[in-house]
Amino acid sequence: MIPLAQMAEAVLTTSDAREKTALSRRYAGLWQAARATGAVPEIGTASPPDRPARPDAPALLDPRDVPRRRPGTPEGRAAILHAVAHIELNAVDLHWDIIARFTATPMPIGFYDDWVRAADEESKHFNLIADCLETMGSHYGALPAHAGMWRAAEDTAHDLMGRLAVVPMVLEARGLDVTPGMIEVFRRAGKDPAATQAVAAMQVIYAEEVHHVAYGSKWFHFLCGRHELDPKDAFHDLVRRYFHGALKPPFNEEKRAEAGLPPDFYWPLSE
Repeated sequence: MIPLAQMAEAVLTTSDAREKTALSRRYAGLWQAARATGAVPEIGTASPPDRPARPDAPALLDPRDVPRRRPGTPEGRAAILHAVAHIELNAVDLHWDIIARFTATPMPIGFYDDWVRAADEESKHFNLIADCLETMGSHYGALPAHAGMWRAAEDTAHDLMGRLAVVPMVLEARGLDVTPGMIEVFRRAGKDPAATQAVAAMQVIYAEEVHHVAYGSKWFHFLCGRHELDPKDAFHDLVRRYFHGALKPPFNEEKRAEAGLPPDFYWPLSE
């Protein structure tokens, strides 16, 4: 088995979305099988790209230029799924990137266990949503997508605590806020098979995204302890430094608390 950081680099440099997620799942399976025997595989080092390889489509647009569609229409529901697929594909790369990029910072083996599991789950999530799009007669790449998804990774490329604060604890926590509303959009579509499939897929995503926010909170608190920092103050400082704009309520306080995010972390940063 090649070192984990090299696995991460291989995923990051694979452009085709289905191939990327298949490789991600295969490497995650190898790591998890080795860990199940009690082995501690080599982490190694890597040279991750500044930006991950991407397929030729979708076209990436400024967020202001991405067309808005009404969610009550089939076209609008397809647009929602396409946006979710794009988020999930970026999440696959974000989780492998945190493995590959910060190997110079000594971390317990559990740190790698968590992010391998998160990358594996995000790969599954992408495929679930891509399958829904295909059921609707569409596919990932059929619509333009948000060009700014990788900005948080670029901004925190040299700051592990900043990465943990902004990606799982802000961006993925936002997913906990908005996913119930998206599920309801597809429930209102009635017995349409594609909508039913989408509800089931997003319920899986909703349940598993809590883990990813929790991993961010756990390892952020770990590093705060290592550096004798107050976690709440450090979180506020890092989000103000790296996140562009205020956090937007309403917040899913129940799921955020389940993931280890108390209200005094995020409410002071809200609009």
